[in-house]
Amino acid sequence: VQLQASGGGLVQAGGSLRLSCAASGRTLSRYVMGWFRQAPGKEREFVAAIRWSGGTTYYADSVKGRFTISRDNAKNTVYLQMNSLKPADTAVYYCGAQYDSGTYYYRDTGTYAYWGQGTLVTVSS
Repeated sequence: VQLQASGGGLVQAGGSLRLSCAASGRTLSRYVMGWFRQAPGKEREFVAAIRWSGGTTYYADSVKGRFTISRDNAKNTVYLQMNSLKPADTAVYYCGAQYDSGTYYYRDTGTYAYWGQGTLVTVSS
């Protein structure tokens, strides 16, 4: 699975961005897709995840109510709609994919076998 993340940029606090993660090489119907972020000097942290089969979603407490993860079956793409952005959301955002065998750990970076290249989101105050 090859993942291509896009959509990052510079936005003012309170603004919105939509990130995209397009997959190629395999359909995602048996995968869990996650968005993670990494700020300078910090570890990569979980942001949101979606189980492709059934569409169950998961969010970090810090983004709940502001971010929405979704998928497009036809485009084999997962999105992260980010609203009410804060300077603390500034980071490089990565999408990841892990095979859904029925048991998955969506918060754990180590369980994701495939990663996109990252896209930078900068939120100015």
